[in-house]
Amino acid sequence: MSTDSPRVYELRTYTAFPGKVEALVERFNDHAVALFEKHGMTSIGYWVESDDTGAPTDNLTYIVGHDSREAAAASWEAFWADPEWAEVQSTGERVTAGATAVFLDPTSFSPIR
Repeated sequence: MSTDSPRVYELRTYTAFPGKVEALVERFNDHAVALFEKHGMTSIGYWVESDDTGAPTDNLTYIVGHDSREAAAASWEAFWADPEWAEVQSTGERVTAGATAVFLDPTSFSPIR
């Protein structure tokens, strides 16, 4: 299914503790997104999920691009070791209750490759 391009995308969903999704969004806006870019990840998009009524849920979903799965591993390792992120984690409130991540390999007909 995948193309000959090694470029991959990662779909991640973070679930905030109840009532903390805005704090999670702020943390991404103020710190995480810039650090992703610093460590070689390409931001594709960020979304707060909503329920059937349009009300926001506690989920922040986003997609980042990597040159390869190996590059993704190296980027995440550098991100987690970054002193700025360590500072944010140690001084900020705990806002994330859980997270999931999956890799997406673009098809040959995908406009994003």
